[in-house]
Amino acid sequence: MTDRTSKSSPRLQARIAGFLYLFTGLAPFALITRSALIVHGNAAATASNILRSELQFRLAFAADLIALAAYVGVTAILYVLLKPVNKSLSLVAAFFGLAGCAVSAINLVNTFAPLFVLGGEHYLTVFRTDQLQALAMVSLGLYGFGANIGMMFFGFYCFLLGCLIVGSTFLPRIIGVLLVITGLCYLTYTFAYFLSPPLANYLSPYILMPGLFGEGSLMLWLIVVGVNATKWKAQAGAT
Repeated sequence: MTDRTSKSSPRLQARIAGFLYLFTGLAPFALITRSALIVHGNAAATASNILRSELQFRLAFAADLIALAAYVGVTAILYVLLKPVNKSLSLVAAFFGLAGCAVSAINLVNTFAPLFVLGGEHYLTVFRTDQLQALAMVSLGLYGFGANIGMMFFGFYCFLLGCLIVGSTFLPRIIGVLLVITGLCYLTYTFAYFLSPPLANYLSPYILMPGLFGEGSLMLWLIVVGVNATKWKAQAGAT
């Protein structure tokens, strides 16, 4: 009985990681929900939308928090699963993943700041209404910069994760190739965003599409199949 549990453990861990990966899908939901309230170039209209749909705005914030917490879990489990391939590289990849989560979590302050600025606290009366609305818009703009800093770390994470999967015997190497491409696309877009915004606008959203196939295929494989426990144990024993 103990032996059976031991053999199923890597597969069970993989499936837990896969289901946690599902919750990271709340991040796009949060982005779409929040973006629906933003009127680009119009701070007054954006402020009005946020105050009128405060619950929607707060739900987007909560969804982002859940997605980040889930990603931390995914990163930790994948570190353990991929240690047999290369322990040092798996550790470096995990650090990149966790760094991306940390940057993204701190950056979420910028998405909540508009509610704080527009909340009507008495000490904010020293500012005119249009100034407060502009500050709220600035916070949302800064969130975009922070999100791309986080994407840089996730780009390195996906690239290294892909390399590890390519070197594994217990996960399909095609998924590793797709993740390497995903990581390179994330990194290309991130540096284009900071170095040449017009180029980033030209590339978006097409350059981010490989992420759907790379991370999406990994998530589905982990949920449906998990890992080959026998090959995982063989590779773990070899190391």
